[in-house]
Amino acid sequence: MKILFAFENPLPSAEADAEVFITTGRYLRPHLQAGWLHVPAARENLATAEALAEMPVIRAFAPLKPAILRHFLCGLTIGLRREFHQADLVYTRNLWVAWVAILYGQRVVFDHYRPWPDQIPPLQRWLYKLFSHPRFLGNICHSDYTRQKYLDLGVPAEKLRCIHNGFEPRRFAAPIPLAEAKQRIGVPEDTKTVVYTGRVNHKKGLDLVIEAAKRLPQLTFLFVGSYGDGPIEALARGVPNIIIVPWQSEETLGNYISAADVLLIPPSFQPLAKFGSTVLPLKLFFYLGSGRPILAGNTPDVAEVLKHDETAWLCAPDDLEALVAGLRGLTEDAALAARLAAGATEDSRNYTWSARAEKIAATLQEWLAGTAQPKPGLWGAAQSAVWKRESRRWWGHVIRTRNVVLPPGP
Repeated sequence: MKILFAFENPLPSAEADAEVFITTGRYLRPHLQAGWLHVPAARENLATAEALAEMPVIRAFAPLKPAILRHFLCGLTIGLRREFHQADLVYTRNLWVAWVAILYGQRVVFDHYRPWPDQIPPLQRWLYKLFSHPRFLGNICHSDYTRQKYLDLGVPAEKLRCIHNGFEPRRFAAPIPLAEAKQRIGVPEDTKTVVYTGRVNHKKGLDLVIEAAKRLPQLTFLFVGSYGDGPIEALARGVPNIIIVPWQSEETLGNYISAADVLLIPPSFQPLAKFGSTVLPLKLFFYLGSGRPILAGNTPDVAEVLKHDETAWLCAPDDLEALVAGLRGLTEDAALAARLAAGATEDSRNYTWSARAEKIAATLQEWLAGTAQPKPGLWGAAQSAVWKRESRRWWGHVIRTRNVVLPPGP
């Protein structure tokens, strides 16, 4: 296979979308005859981008700013590149790039985590037509939750594959003992720690965690990933057992992960339902391989990977009492914590970037060979009715909130 990977944001980047896309491309490269990365890049960052992707970089004919113009031109001009015509397919996470590549006569594979039919309903009919196009080979969904949304849209099942994200095992090649990790980050060895890593903002369900911290003064909560003085930082300011930690590099983040008595994914529907910004958070896979017990919410996406009382403790979402009880159990019952950590470590072998790339490579070969001919899509009266109803609800939501992501209905 020869693949042109098309990414629309500059590199290097600390964003999760960049990590997923570039890491996927890097691990797919050994499965390919040729691979290129089409990306907007300043000349001084070309070498860095090539080192990250481990493949030649093709500079997009697009400015770095403003973002809307960058995205538009990344798609509009991609067909001007020789590598576009040499490739067997374009691999992208951008709907605009996918559509333009098909218009230019190229085959496309789409790889994204968002359930766009639910989040922006006016796009549903266009999405159906795009995904059903013969040159749209398929969609790599990061969760079965998202895959189901496209099935509901009428997209042929053969064009939809759920292949979860992964983590890099080498980051845990030299495990750091719990006591040593706590020493490294300046926390007393006998302190019980609950660690959250990721963006510290109001979209992650951290307000619920702050209320739990007030109920559990014997525990120390670390929120790792602050970019400044935001609303969560303000809420946490008066809570003495919460420590706000700035955003960490890959080299230092491991110290905080290893210093956790409990690794926390806030058990809330807000990231999935209200804001739509997170579906199966990337940190979940990193947590799995860490050797530390995990507490998360029993939400539809998380429950695809984490199994309650086997690889993690899953509690009812947005339930303060359930969160408090779960944290008490994991910090007071050493046998339970050790069993869940061992279960997570064992299961993590299924969720490496290498394993993901192997699954994707096999899927791409199948799609290119046409061995599984997709059945015709289905856009009927039911899909049309949902499209009209949800589009009306979306417009009302945008007018009220100025937020273009529509939360799921009742």
